[in-house]
Amino acid sequence: MKVKVQYLGFIKNLIKKSEDEFELQKGAALSNLLNRIASLYGKPFKKEFYEPGLNDVKMGFVVTVNGVLMGQLHGVNTRLKEGDNIILMSLMSGG
Repeated sequence: MKVKVQYLGFIKNLIKKSEDEFELQKGAALSNLLNRIASLYGKPFKKEFYEPGLNDVKMGFVVTVNGVLMGQLHGVNTRLKEGDNIILMSLMSGG
Protein backbone atom coordinates (compact mmCIF):
# COMPACT_ATOMS: atom_id res chain seq x y z
CA MET A 1 0.00 0.00 0.00
CA LYS A 2 1.15 3.56 -0.63
CA VAL A 3 1.01 6.44 1.85
CA LYS A 4 2.03 10.05 1.41
CA VAL A 5 4.14 11.87 4.00
CA GLN A 6 4.45 15.65 4.18
CA TYR A 7 7.14 17.41 6.19
CA LEU A 8 6.41 20.88 7.53
CA GLY A 9 8.44 23.56 9.29
CA PHE A 10 11.54 22.42 11.15
CA ILE A 11 11.36 18.85 9.82
CA LYS A 12 11.18 20.09 6.22
CA ASN A 13 14.27 22.23 6.82
CA LEU A 14 16.07 19.40 8.63
CA ILE A 15 15.74 16.85 5.84
CA LYS A 16 15.56 19.37 2.97
CA LYS A 17 12.45 17.76 1.54
CA SER A 18 8.73 18.56 1.67
CA GLU A 19 7.18 15.17 0.95
CA ASP A 20 7.73 11.49 0.26
CA GLU A 21 5.63 8.55 -0.79
CA PHE A 22 6.23 5.17 0.81
CA GLU A 23 5.21 1.66 -0.14
CA LEU A 24 4.36 -0.26 3.05
CA GLN A 25 2.98 -3.68 3.84
CA LYS A 26 -0.79 -3.78 4.21
CA GLY A 27 -1.76 -3.06 7.82
CA ALA A 28 1.57 -1.44 8.71
CA ALA A 29 1.62 0.69 11.85
CA LEU A 30 2.69 4.31 12.04
CA SER A 31 5.80 3.11 13.92
CA ASN A 32 6.81 1.07 10.84
CA LEU A 33 6.63 4.21 8.74
CA LEU A 34 8.52 6.33 11.30
CA ASN A 35 11.24 3.66 11.55
CA ARG A 36 11.58 3.70 7.76
CA ILE A 37 11.83 7.50 7.68
CA ALA A 38 14.40 7.40 10.51
CA SER A 39 16.56 4.92 8.62
CA LEU A 40 16.26 7.00 5.44
CA TYR A 41 17.18 10.36 7.01
CA GLY A 42 19.49 9.05 9.71
CA LYS A 43 21.00 10.58 12.80
CA PRO A 44 19.65 14.17 12.50
CA PHE A 45 16.06 12.90 12.15
CA LYS A 46 16.48 10.42 15.02
CA LYS A 47 18.02 13.06 17.29
CA GLU A 48 15.35 15.68 16.67
CA PHE A 49 12.11 13.88 15.80
CA TYR A 50 11.82 10.14 16.39
CA GLU A 51 14.05 7.42 17.79
CA PRO A 52 13.05 3.92 16.61
CA GLY A 53 11.68 1.85 19.46
CA LEU A 54 10.10 4.76 21.32
CA ASN A 55 6.34 5.06 21.83
CA ASP A 56 6.10 8.69 20.77
CA VAL A 57 7.79 11.39 18.75
CA LYS A 58 10.10 13.77 20.58
CA MET A 59 8.74 16.67 22.58
CA GLY A 60 7.65 19.65 20.49
CA PHE A 61 6.57 17.61 17.46
CA VAL A 62 3.35 16.01 16.24
CA VAL A 63 2.18 13.57 13.60
CA THR A 64 -1.25 13.63 11.97
CA VAL A 65 -2.88 10.86 9.98
CA ASN A 66 -5.51 12.21 7.62
CA GLY A 67 -5.73 15.39 9.72
CA VAL A 68 -6.12 13.64 13.10
CA LEU A 69 -3.38 13.85 15.72
CA MET A 70 -1.78 10.46 16.33
CA GLY A 71 -2.47 10.91 20.06
CA GLN A 72 -6.19 10.93 19.28
CA LEU A 73 -5.78 7.65 17.41
CA HIS A 74 -3.55 4.83 18.68
CA GLY A 75 -0.25 6.70 18.77
CA VAL A 76 2.61 4.95 16.96
CA ASN A 77 0.45 1.80 16.89
CA THR A 78 -2.08 3.47 14.56
CA ARG A 79 -2.70 1.19 11.57
CA LEU A 80 -2.25 2.87 8.22
CA LYS A 81 -4.36 2.34 5.11
CA GLU A 82 -3.84 2.79 1.38
CA GLY A 83 -3.75 6.47 0.46
CA ASP A 84 -3.32 7.82 4.00
CA ASN A 85 -1.82 11.30 4.27
CA ILE A 86 0.65 11.66 7.14
CA ILE A 87 2.07 15.02 8.22
CA LEU A 88 5.15 15.42 10.43
CA MET A 89 5.52 18.89 11.95
CA SER A 90 6.60 20.89 14.95
CA LEU A 91 4.03 22.08 17.47
CA MET A 92 2.91 25.62 16.95
CA SER A 93 2.26 27.98 19.76
CA GLY A 94 1.37 31.58 19.86
CA GLY A 95 0.14 34.30 22.04
